[in-house]
Amino acid sequence: MVNIKCRNISFSHIQAIFFDKNGTLENSEAYLRSLGQKAARIIDAQIPGIGEPLLMAFGINRDTLDPAGLMSVASRRETEIAAAAYIAETGRGWFESLTIARKSLEEAEKYLSTTPAPLFPGSLELLQSLSATGIKLGIISAATTAEVSDFVTRYQLNDYIQVQTGVDDGPSKPDPILFLQACQALGVEPGHSLMVGDAVGDMQMARNAQAAGCIGITWVGQSDHVQGADVVINQLDEIQIFAD
Repeated sequence: MVNIKCRNISFSHIQAIFFDKNGTLENSEAYLRSLGQKAARIIDAQIPGIGEPLLMAFGINRDTLDPAGLMSVASRRETEIAAAAYIAETGRGWFESLTIARKSLEEAEKYLSTTPAPLFPGSLELLQSLSATGIKLGIISAATTAEVSDFVTRYQLNDYIQVQTGVDDGPSKPDPILFLQACQALGVEPGHSLMVGDAVGDMQMARNAQAAGCIGITWVGQSDHVQGADVVINQLDEIQIFAD
């Protein structure tokens, strides 16, 4: 077990740390904004006039992305449903609306596949230093399991990340089952595990699972997006290992 300190808060006897992906380890703001903009244009080409309302629903305002908005924190399935609801308002059937939303997001992803989001500074170094202590590491993300796997492979994190949890057709954040299942997969107790994330859903999920603690990271300096965190940091290197 390892002792972790962030600023003036200490967490003792930690067996595992789970990280969110988008906005925590991965600097995904530009990618997610472009994804939402491209998907909205594709849908607008089929249903003129729906593009602007969709962008608002996605949390996109010109060149800014709301860190607490749909594109930032929702699962892929939730994003599809939200987009389909706007499409259905135009009089189309629900299943047709879902199909349009899903295919448009898929097409947008293919268009952007050559420009993946980069790691945040310090992400790799932190994972390496934590792994070297024997602490177990995992990712719990609202992205799909395939997206989490692609991320881990792209940045060669397989030696450090032992659990890759995404959201497909099952529960999404803040359902604590995601955290509990990840703990079970690693053979650790929730009470000896930490969650590091950039959204309220990460904090709520970990708290509801009775985790040892929640570390909120806000690269943009807006702590209201991580309400419920035990401690809020602005850089990953603020997560430090200390001896008894």
